[in-house]
Amino acid sequence: MVKILPENLNQLAVMVEGAHCAACIGKIESCLDREPGIQHARLNFTTQRLNIEWSGSPSRANDFVDRVESLGYKVRPFESFRQTSTEEEKFLLLCLGVAAFSMGNIMLLSFGLWTTNEQTMGMATRDFMHWMSALIALPAILFAGRPFFRSAFRALRSGTTNMDVPISLALILTSGMSLFETVHHGAHAYFDSVVMLMFFLLIGRYLDHRARRQARSAASDLLGAVSGFASILEEDGHIRRLPVSALKPGMKIRVAAGEKIPADGLILEGETTIDTALVTGETLPREARTGTHVYAGTVNMSSPVTIRIIKAADDTLLSDIIRLMEKAQQAQARYVRMADRLARLYTPVVHTLAALAFFGWLGMGMAWQPALLIAATVLIITCPCALALAVPVVQVLATGRLMKSGILIKSGDALERLACIDTVLLDKTGTLTIGQPVLQDNNIPPEILRPAASLASYSAHPLSRALKKSHEGPLLTFTDVQEYPGKGLEALYQGEVLRLGSRDWCGDRNSPAGTHMELWFSRGEEAPTVFYFSDKLRDHSTETLRALQKHGLEIILISGDRAEAVADMARQSLIAQYHAEMTPVEKYEVLEKLKSEGKKILMVGDGLNDAPVLAGADVSMSPATASDLAQNAADIVFMSEGLKPLLIAYETALLSQKLVEQNFALAILYNVFAIPLAMLGYVTPLIAALAMSGSSLVVIANSFRLHGGKT
Repeated sequence: MVKILPENLNQLAVMVEGAHCAACIGKIESCLDREPGIQHARLNFTTQRLNIEWSGSPSRANDFVDRVESLGYKVRPFESFRQTSTEEEKFLLLCLGVAAFSMGNIMLLSFGLWTTNEQTMGMATRDFMHWMSALIALPAILFAGRPFFRSAFRALRSGTTNMDVPISLALILTSGMSLFETVHHGAHAYFDSVVMLMFFLLIGRYLDHRARRQARSAASDLLGAVSGFASILEEDGHIRRLPVSALKPGMKIRVAAGEKIPADGLILEGETTIDTALVTGETLPREARTGTHVYAGTVNMSSPVTIRIIKAADDTLLSDIIRLMEKAQQAQARYVRMADRLARLYTPVVHTLAALAFFGWLGMGMAWQPALLIAATVLIITCPCALALAVPVVQVLATGRLMKSGILIKSGDALERLACIDTVLLDKTGTLTIGQPVLQDNNIPPEILRPAASLASYSAHPLSRALKKSHEGPLLTFTDVQEYPGKGLEALYQGEVLRLGSRDWCGDRNSPAGTHMELWFSRGEEAPTVFYFSDKLRDHSTETLRALQKHGLEIILISGDRAEAVADMARQSLIAQYHAEMTPVEKYEVLEKLKSEGKKILMVGDGLNDAPVLAGADVSMSPATASDLAQNAADIVFMSEGLKPLLIAYETALLSQKLVEQNFALAILYNVFAIPLAMLGYVTPLIAALAMSGSSLVVIANSFRLHGGKT
């Protein structure tokens, strides 16, 4: 379905089946980029989701789909993709089973061929054994080799190549040579090697498919959370079922206990608890009642509720998270660009090397049959899969791991840049702290707290809301409440004047000023009472900052708040260096000074005044409670109310960078050693198949250390 974007742009998101490597992705993207009007075309390596943005008529979507399919790939809507992925896995298992069955039977025949010679066995017996092997092998190759043959045929039909072309060529050449030798009573029949080769290639392809499916599980879970049906509550009280994709703002839905909430909305009726783990990463459920905002993908745990939808399915917080994840996985980090360039060289280089090996050995007097076998080995062993997988698997696993902790990566190279930082600039209010003042003294007499909290209920000021929240029980009702801007509230109660506001208006001007925020309350002629408030540190703040300092990072607190309050917060959080009462311009000047000294800066902030520094830092983070401008400027957004995501993101970045470098080293070392050995004839096709599949699986297995690894 085409979505209309601002600025007269159209967007189409579909699933592409059959893209196995970076070369396939580059081919699809470059083909679409040549189309007039295309603004953006990116194919996600792991989720296989293709996003296209273009200007002009929305009806051009069909043309773009046709262009992708003309390259030999299948395009499917989201709804059918999961089923297709399962069917592909079953098909690979069936092919693997056929290859294993034929390999086992051919090995029984080959045992006799390899343990005796023509003089002992006799030519007639040897030819019979070859023909029996051919009868078993050729049908098995035609059936079980289809994953490679189909992919290669689609690529060649579109005038391009992919990694399955040389594999298919190697299988066909070796099988054809073996059949030729059998017909002409020759000795160079390698049906057993071809079938065994295909068997191990299929093992690699199947395990690779399983590994990729696990790698995209986080994104798949999110996609599944916004699919299915919802119960719509009609005006007459009847309930009907609608697909989640058809939900519109203003609709009323009923969500039973245990069901996922299908769209962002507002609770109209009912009281329950909500499991927000999928969206925020928080393990403890949250209470929700009438007026509470709820989000798509969260789970209603306790009792049925009625919800009014405020955002359509495509615009929910969960949909935004999916788009952010895919944008991060698609973005071109330095190592991704390097892998893409190397993968593009694969086809011309591998065929050139195979031809050189074949003609080189022929020129040195070798028979054409073993020379052809060496060429086939070169075609098999020089595979770019390990190189193509080196970065994307790490990226997907890292973003998936962080997503489970409520951390969203918006930029593809954010983790790469985060791993290089040496300084953290940290905003105070709303970042280091929660940004919500809390009453300090809970031992205030009820005869003072109740009227003060009751008067505070008439104001929207943050300190008034905090005072009201601190009182449990019924509130008093006042008449003739007046608010004086810059001063506070005034009301009459039982013939006395009640005031709640600033020190200068209703407080004791001679009282010493503290480091905390304050609100004064006076009643008639009685001495005024002061309420002190503090902004609580986020959970795990001190432990997180101490751990970051142990990693060698310098922490600097930077705030526009009063010097006393900033100093007190720096003391509580064990930060030695801080700047207070700073304007946005002054904050930016601090950033520029540090960058001129060669520092690599992580900025963590939440307000409009932090946006310039967030945009100018080497990498930036903001909490989900931040302003829209701050979140848009940040590279990473964390949903948790604690500060621990800073440490989780940094340690994940360090581990990701280490794994990417290890993957590149493994892939390059494999090719440096494997290709010369294959060209010199020291590697059989069977060993080549094992080495090719093994190199990809080693890279994937190394990447999966992200599941539970630590730096």
